[in-house]
Amino acid sequence: MPRCCRGLRGRIVSQDVPELELEGITKRFGATPAVERLSFQLWKGEFLSLLGPSGCGKTTTLRMIAGFLTPNAGHILYRGQDITHEPPYRRDVGLVFQSYALFPHMSVEDNVSFGLRMRRAGKRVIHERVRWALDLVRLSGFEGRRPQELSGGQQQRVAVARVLAAGASLLLFDEPFSNLDAKLRKDMQVELRELQQRLGIAAVHVTHDQEEAMTMSDRLIIMNAGRMEQEGSPSEIYRAPQSAFVADFIGRCNRLAGRVNVLDPTQRRVRLALECGGELEALWAGAGTPPERAVAFVRPEHIRVAPFGTFRDQANVLSGTVRRNVYVGSITTLHVTLNEATALAVEVPNPPEGPCSFEPGAKVDLLLSPSSLRLLAA
Repeated sequence: MPRCCRGLRGRIVSQDVPELELEGITKRFGATPAVERLSFQLWKGEFLSLLGPSGCGKTTTLRMIAGFLTPNAGHILYRGQDITHEPPYRRDVGLVFQSYALFPHMSVEDNVSFGLRMRRAGKRVIHERVRWALDLVRLSGFEGRRPQELSGGQQQRVAVARVLAAGASLLLFDEPFSNLDAKLRKDMQVELRELQQRLGIAAVHVTHDQEEAMTMSDRLIIMNAGRMEQEGSPSEIYRAPQSAFVADFIGRCNRLAGRVNVLDPTQRRVRLALECGGELEALWAGAGTPPERAVAFVRPEHIRVAPFGTFRDQANVLSGTVRRNVYVGSITTLHVTLNEATALAVEVPNPPEGPCSFEPGAKVDLLLSPSSLRLLAA
């Protein structure tokens, strides 16, 4: 027997059915493909981020879910029901726009109640829902203010309160923090995530900001040229990218290309003869046999650095020269050149007494353990 719960509007909803499901969604503008055969599921209470560069199809996907665009192929299911061709007002979703889309001539109360008034809800229902929504976003007492009298963060809360008051059971966020300064953006990420978790509402969040997506999400979908590159938790995608695009796009990654020599087929252990000189041992994590050429990806924080000669008797050691160091509070980023054509970024934790001691011109050893390397086909 399926488990059930009540949605915001009191309907009985099976927890064995995804809140949202996209089945092979495709959208083209003329002959140009914007989204190609995209499929995924979203479960109740889950926060999912669509992450990718500009033009990868993430906002187009969000607008198809909201009903502002109709896919050329595929289906959109909400709680098991096909809503592919339903108009926006027939969908139980609320979209928070990048610009918040507040009416400047209306008060906060009128902005929040707008959707309810369009649906001709009763005055008592409107009053109760508006008070409830404003209390949730901590804006009680702001009912009479106009949007221009609010800060950017407060305007964003009004936009969220509006979709909550209207009874949305699925939240959609289109670059919701792009208009905020850096500190307020981080504060609002925490507030919005805590609110979403407290309500237990599923949410789809579109952004090109990697840190924002990693901080807020239960699950990420990395998009590129209209297609899904990889899906998984933030830690899975960061630690085990499945393509060169994902490795380059998520966080910061060093690339070392070379020719593969298989050492142990049973353990999938290989030696990579680097184009820049030197060798590295690594494990091939891909499907099938290792390719003839591959690229080793390694995060800056996973490289150990020491004065030249320290790691002389160890494997997987490269030597280079510090060309620049950049102090960034808790860490210093070293830019280490291996030769004229190859440089690696290395992140070193700063001790309490000050920045690390590796100055430009210093000769250093870099230790790259096999477990820190992600080997992908070139």
